[in-house]
Amino acid sequence: MSGHSKWSTIKHKKGAADAKRGKLFSKLSRAIMVAAKEGGADPGSNLALQNAIEKARSYSMPKDNIERAIAKGAGEGTDGAIFETVVYEGYGPEGVAVIVEALTDNRNRTASEVRHLFSKHGGNLGATGAVAWQFERRGVVLVGADGVDEDELVLAAADAGADDVELDGTTFVVSASPDDLSSVRQALEGAGYSLESAGLSMVPKTTVAIADESTAKQVVRLVEGLEENDDVQDVYANFDIPEAVLEAVAG
Repeated sequence: MSGHSKWSTIKHKKGAADAKRGKLFSKLSRAIMVAAKEGGADPGSNLALQNAIEKARSYSMPKDNIERAIAKGAGEGTDGAIFETVVYEGYGPEGVAVIVEALTDNRNRTASEVRHLFSKHGGNLGATGAVAWQFERRGVVLVGADGVDEDELVLAAADAGADDVELDGTTFVVSASPDDLSSVRQALEGAGYSLESAGLSMVPKTTVAIADESTAKQVVRLVEGLEENDDVQDVYANFDIPEAVLEAVAG
């Protein structure tokens, strides 16, 4: 998991910087709008909306932006495109399993662009179900490890309903069932912990070790290319790249 969860940390830090350009906020808004439209404007009774808000908050998206997105999604007769969720599955270099979650108003365009990115970076798009069995949907909270007592964090996380706490370099990875994500985040925040991010993730059950730097670069470029696509919300992959190699090729 080390190289995989390290990528999540790098990705989040880059995402927080990218948010200043507004592109990330527009993606987060789209997810909130779709969740509110499909399940109503009350996050208390709409888990998908609750999770979309959690993710937006973890990137410091302003409260006003979040509330506008909820209102727009829940409003009747709002103009704008109708978005639908589409999931793509495929393989990257060395057989790395990749899941791509998108919100699109044009399936054909998005499928074509995703297929092109797989081909460009040494992978190939697969059929539905090709790799999903290799992942498990989890709620994941990242906590900065600086000054944190591991035993105290484990106790606080367990009391809040988390299943596991794992130290990965300078970050603690707290995992929980998707239903418990919100309560775990709130409990850890309430206990004074500094959270780097909180959101749903597809966690790989097994990983593919990649030590070769050129192959690692190809895998990272595939993931980055997919994440930069306007329609793509999230990308999950089961690579395990050593930390030193990952930091050398990331960005």
